[in-house]
Amino acid sequence: MDGELFPRERTVIAPGAVHLPDWLGAGRQGELLAACRAWARPPAGLRTVRTPGGGVMTARQVCLGLHWYPYGYARTAVDGDGAPVKPMPPWLAELGREAVTAAYGYPPEPGPGPAYDIALINFYAGDSRMGMHRDAEERSTAPVVSLSLGDTCVFRFGNTASRGRPYRDVELRSGDLFVFGEAGRLAYHGVPKVLPGTGPRELGLTGRLNITLRVGGLG
Repeated sequence: MDGELFPRERTVIAPGAVHLPDWLGAGRQGELLAACRAWARPPAGLRTVRTPGGGVMTARQVCLGLHWYPYGYARTAVDGDGAPVKPMPPWLAELGREAVTAAYGYPPEPGPGPAYDIALINFYAGDSRMGMHRDAEERSTAPVVSLSLGDTCVFRFGNTASRGRPYRDVELRSGDLFVFGEAGRLAYHGVPKVLPGTGPRELGLTGRLNITLRVGGLG
């Protein structure tokens, strides 16, 4: 936020979990929002996710590369319109590699770094939530990259053993980067609260978008 007395700084939230405030500048946020709006259109566009037990996720979702559904991956929107999933853009995969290097200060593995091939884009309205869960459907142990646009949220990052304590709440604002891998790759995490009306006005987004980049390793 402009004019803050104490600028927010890079913070290690837990082993392997790093928060980089304001990583995306205003221009890059706008470009990413425009891309998200295009991806949200049919076919294989934004959908409501329902769990096998009959529950409904309050955050709506669109996928790139592979389609996530509770609890696996497919090449078509099996719980939506059945259309083939949109491809993962090379520039977005490269953004994932840049993010990991920025978070850890070095690529997590030799060579060009992990090949990010899946994106899950969640749209949160003001009353949306995300319960504590683990990103455990991927075979790869590459770090998860999370980018925030729009309204601020409370992001809860927990432990690898249970959905309960210990956990730490982090305020994620528009443009923030959060990366979790290494010892924290399978930690439980969630979004207990969105703060409506807190996003930058110039972005033109009502609500919150979270772009999560993953390496599937699924072949």
